[in-house]
Amino acid sequence: MGWFGSAQVVQYHDPSFHVVSVRAPEGGNAVGAGFLLGPETVLTCAHVVNSAHGRALFETRAPGLAELRVELQGAAGVPVTLAARVSHWIPPRARDGGPVRPGDPDWLGDLAVLRVDALPGGLLAAPRPAPMKVGQEVTVWHGGRHPSTLARLTTVGLHGSLSYLDGAPTGMAVGRGYSGGPLWSDADDAVVGMVVGHFMPRTDPLTKAPLPYDPQQMVRRSWAVPWQIIEAELRPLGVLDGGAEEPLDWDDPVHVMIKQALYPVLSTRSETVDYGRRLALACGVAPGSDITPPAAREFADFLLTHPRALAALTEILRRDNPEAADRLLAAGGLSVVPRLLSPKEHAHLRGQLRALDRTVLTRLPEVVRAALPHLAAGTVGDTVDAVLDRLEALPGDGRTSGDERRVPALLRVMEYLGALCPGPERARLRMWADGVAHRLGIPRAALGERRSDALEWARAVRGRTTRVRVLVQVTRAGRGRHRLRLWCDEGAGPRQVSTDSVRTYSAAEAAREVLRVLDSLTPSAEDERPPLVEVLVDRTGLNLPVDEWAARDPDDLVPGVLGVEFPLVVHCPELLRRHGRFIAHWRSRWSRLDSGKTFLVSAAMDRDTIYSRLVNQLDTVRVSVDVPPGQRDGIVQTCLALGIPVVVWDRGRDGGSHSVEHMAQVATPELPDGVRSYRANAKANPPEFPGRPVLAWADADRTVPRLHLTEPQEST
Repeated sequence: MGWFGSAQVVQYHDPSFHVVSVRAPEGGNAVGAGFLLGPETVLTCAHVVNSAHGRALFETRAPGLAELRVELQGAAGVPVTLAARVSHWIPPRARDGGPVRPGDPDWLGDLAVLRVDALPGGLLAAPRPAPMKVGQEVTVWHGGRHPSTLARLTTVGLHGSLSYLDGAPTGMAVGRGYSGGPLWSDADDAVVGMVVGHFMPRTDPLTKAPLPYDPQQMVRRSWAVPWQIIEAELRPLGVLDGGAEEPLDWDDPVHVMIKQALYPVLSTRSETVDYGRRLALACGVAPGSDITPPAAREFADFLLTHPRALAALTEILRRDNPEAADRLLAAGGLSVVPRLLSPKEHAHLRGQLRALDRTVLTRLPEVVRAALPHLAAGTVGDTVDAVLDRLEALPGDGRTSGDERRVPALLRVMEYLGALCPGPERARLRMWADGVAHRLGIPRAALGERRSDALEWARAVRGRTTRVRVLVQVTRAGRGRHRLRLWCDEGAGPRQVSTDSVRTYSAAEAAREVLRVLDSLTPSAEDERPPLVEVLVDRTGLNLPVDEWAARDPDDLVPGVLGVEFPLVVHCPELLRRHGRFIAHWRSRWSRLDSGKTFLVSAAMDRDTIYSRLVNQLDTVRVSVDVPPGQRDGIVQTCLALGIPVVVWDRGRDGGSHSVEHMAQVATPELPDGVRSYRANAKANPPEFPGRPVLAWADADRTVPRLHLTEPQEST
């Protein structure tokens, strides 16, 4: 160990102390287990988190900002309970990449990294990891953390991403509540994997009672994720970046540049010890001897292994020696190890974000896209922590003059987020950004320019209220019959309001069901516009005449035509996500909805021509398709697959559509209401409005529920 020691954590010798209980937000019994990855991170199974939140066991969407409770060993040997949030989410998936289905014996992924607040007195040290090998004897504990729940297992096979383990014939058997627990190897004095599932005894399909024992049946077999697979999944996310994997090369130019920048600073023994102790304290590691100061090489080693050490040292030097701070920042920019923020800056930012109103924080993806329209596609993650990690790795926003340092993307995004906040929260975020900018040597005028951009954007956004919408998934169920699933979204995200996914409906019955949900909505006091009806279809359903469906209830005085009373659009997530590489283009185009261009297809074009014309035209946000049906459907589907957010066409049987020509006069953001107006006119006066317009509308700022999910029974 060098002068800069390891993190100041408490060591215990009982391996059961490494087990973390995962509980529901309101507490209660443990639903599963986990273990520490670092001082502030816990690893468990994604399906354990789903269980804690009362969600479908294999739900693939991250739980967002929802918190749960974890119990772990405190510094004084006494269990402590802390709030935890999902930091990184790798959902469970079947071996074919689809959703996990009922009866699947095993699955892939299923990892969730939770973030907890470190206690002032320190936590139990994270266990040392080691690769899993066949023949290892391991121990696992129930999530309740009682020592008596230990079960002894032997690794009998490693197969791709999974391992299989057989339990001892006596003692405790693995069952519900063990998922997410660490597999501890006494021989290696390390965690070698994480238990995920267990093959439960067979039951009678009718009574669900256990079947009589058969010596041929499988007994006490579990399966797990080996540590080497966990490491491969988490390393790219930066979760395990605690140090360099390869020995440092002291002749590396970056190492040499850092040492040269430090030599003028470390001129005396007392200064060297003082800077060393302050740096160690800032990074939460044990300092070395006051008698023997750290050499410049040891400083450089630490700055190139601890991800936040270089930022912490420049934080110290900015006041004492700003020239040295600038030289260190320049040298550190040539290495992939140093992160943007110091430990204190990072902790303060996370604390401020946790204190924000959830209605503001849930808009973080929208904020990122607005602040970074050219970089946004790769930054939007499933969780706040994932977004912040990605933003830290991004370069500046590209606007600078002379030798000035560019404003980091993270600071620009925080300025935009702060612009949505009330006065006190905005002031705190600005003070934080001012401090980071000062440490980085960024002029106040440069940050002020981004602040003005953010305020201008926020003023424009406040002029647009979030529209209430009803989402309707429509799937064919035979001739003239359809199945429906419905969600309402008043601005906080979709909430499902239908429970029967088996019943089928005629067009009139479906219209009555949708109108029933629309009638149940409370009108918005701020938005007098009618709710948007977003119809979710597969590629074969794009021309379903849902807008023409009418309730025609004999007891009603009005026919209740969906597309006449409400702006009705279609959305095809299947095509949008068919080629993931175009998701970036979709988000970038949507951010230009107000100013983007329209592309008109008025003559037959093959898919190759459409592809070559649109693939890199990111300022094209809308395509109007005005060709006969033979070529129309292929062109529409190609546009949607390329990430065009707005596509207009007419489902009629002739070319030269009146509705497409009429819609050309309507501004893109107003198209949903423009199409509704046209449909109402067509109902009243068909000869003058002969078209049957269809509007595909893919809003990148609003989420859609994940479709076609099953809800399997728990098998762990």
